[in-house]
Amino acid sequence: MIRREAMTYQEAKDYLYNQTPLFQNIGAGAYKEGLENTLALDCHFGHPHTKYRTIHIAGTNGKGSCAHTLAAVLQSAGYKTGLYTSPHLVDFSERIRVNGKPISPEYVVNFVTHEKNFFEPLHPSFFEVVTAMAFKYFAEQNVDVAVIEVGMGGRLDCTNIISPDISIITNISFDHMQFLGNTLSKIAYEKAGIIKRNTPVVVGESLAETKPVFENKAHEMDAEIDFADEDDWIDKFSLSASGCEIKSSHISMPLHYELGGEYQRKNANTILHAIARLRTLGYGIDDDSVCAGFSHVVELTGLRARWEKLSSNPTIIIDTGHNPAGLVINLHQLKGMNARRIMIVLGMVSDKDVDSSLALMPADAVYYFTQASVKRALDRGKLYEKARKHGLSGRAFPDVPAAFMAALQDSSEDDVIYVGGSNFVVGDLLRFIDGRPVKSLLNK
Repeated sequence: MIRREAMTYQEAKDYLYNQTPLFQNIGAGAYKEGLENTLALDCHFGHPHTKYRTIHIAGTNGKGSCAHTLAAVLQSAGYKTGLYTSPHLVDFSERIRVNGKPISPEYVVNFVTHEKNFFEPLHPSFFEVVTAMAFKYFAEQNVDVAVIEVGMGGRLDCTNIISPDISIITNISFDHMQFLGNTLSKIAYEKAGIIKRNTPVVVGESLAETKPVFENKAHEMDAEIDFADEDDWIDKFSLSASGCEIKSSHISMPLHYELGGEYQRKNANTILHAIARLRTLGYGIDDDSVCAGFSHVVELTGLRARWEKLSSNPTIIIDTGHNPAGLVINLHQLKGMNARRIMIVLGMVSDKDVDSSLALMPADAVYYFTQASVKRALDRGKLYEKARKHGLSGRAFPDVPAAFMAALQDSSEDDVIYVGGSNFVVGDLLRFIDGRPVKSLLNK
């Protein structure tokens, strides 16, 4: 008998990336509408998501920050907390965490090895398989509660089999229109699909086109609904060198938020409303835990690239904002910085609204156009040509490290280098840096 060598972690990841269509890499070809595979996997594993409490988070922007911060608050309050988010930036294991610790390579290998004979005939997507893995892992880890971030949309997302204690919808803007619809009300309808019967829902930001959609769905499901933007609990908000400073009459002490970025004001308001709801449901979350979660969200959960400052002199900022609604806030903050020059390392994916994003970009910045190492990446030459039509000037580089190093070599101490446009651009940069100090990359 020929004995096969055990699968390695890299082989297990490659199997998941290549045998189950990965939206992160190929886009529309990986999208599977409907919950049939999800329900089959859930039944096979004995409905693991019913063995712990859950919190469900959807939205166009901000759901990652909200998910990680809520998880940090719950951990600080003593709950063993699962966290399921996507996409990952550097390694697959970032997607599934318990009390901030990523899922182990051994678990991933064992799951793929032992379960592939069951799921292969289903021809599932990558996200369907990984969601089943996450739910099973959380049950086996005996978590008290899991914070579950929607992959896309909500109504037909494979995370939508859970019965959460609370649903959170951060906001609605244009993204993934080919799947979710080409109007804000259609997109809101898909996101509102996570609203469950008799389950409270917090909406972080509503618009004239979206509010009636949420109200109608909440009424249909007998769900109490809070519109956080109509009851602003943030009394004072200011940016600091290490994040944000917040005062709210609903928390007995000032909050230092470890995440920077002007957009965190709205996220913080949404989170505080959600915490208030969780308290009415019996969650033991005191103000000290809220303060600790906000102050140590990066340390507790491993979150990266939310207006993250990699270095000073020059100031280097990385951020995962990748659609017009997210970029416009980042660019406003970027323009407000006291910089001699703004240098932007920019890459985008081909299935996004590239022209709308480029129309927002500052014409007086210096650009380093590039492409990430995924098939969905827009070719840097095409990005360069599109950018020229919007009055943007710069050079094109074959990959993210080359673009970043060129910007770094060109920079002076009083410049700002911004790296973004895509999760995958940021991920490529973080892999390239690999924890090294940025200054060590220069041969000066």
